[in-house]
Amino acid sequence: MTIVENLRLPLILLATVGSAVSGGIFFAFSTFVMQALAKQPASQGIATMQSINITVINPWFMTAFFAPAVAGILLSVSLLFQWQPSIAAYLLTANILYLIGTIGVTIVGNIPLNDALAVVTPNSIKGSTLWSKYLTNWTFWNHVRSAAALLAAILFAMAIIRSGLTT
Repeated sequence: MTIVENLRLPLILLATVGSAVSGGIFFAFSTFVMQALAKQPASQGIATMQSINITVINPWFMTAFFAPAVAGILLSVSLLFQWQPSIAAYLLTANILYLIGTIGVTIVGNIPLNDALAVVTPNSIKGSTLWSKYLTNWTFWNHVRSAAALLAAILFAMAIIRSGLTT
């Protein structure tokens, strides 16, 4: 067995689980965390989200968020050395979906919204005005991230099933 063959299953498992974990985190935010924040007075919702946006930058979340991307890139590169038609489409599609739909959307959608929220005073009129738009726009982009990460997890899992690596 080559190094590529030895690492493929662990990398696909990492990408599958990591994508599912990220998707689950985003799903939780979309389905109840943001709704709970919306029910709070704007100043409390803003202050809480500002705190969340600071505390989310930690090794645990960053690992869960970026590990599927790294694993997906390594898997895509591995296909250059050992092409496997039975799983290539699953791996490449999952990787692109995660990179664009999760990482890319975070960079162009959610982070700019977080940056705008970070500089407002929670109990200001500007903060209150921004908050109503923030809730709608941030949650929309978060839905996109949720769907992309969960679909990537399914596609990575399909690669495991189709590869025969589990037998």
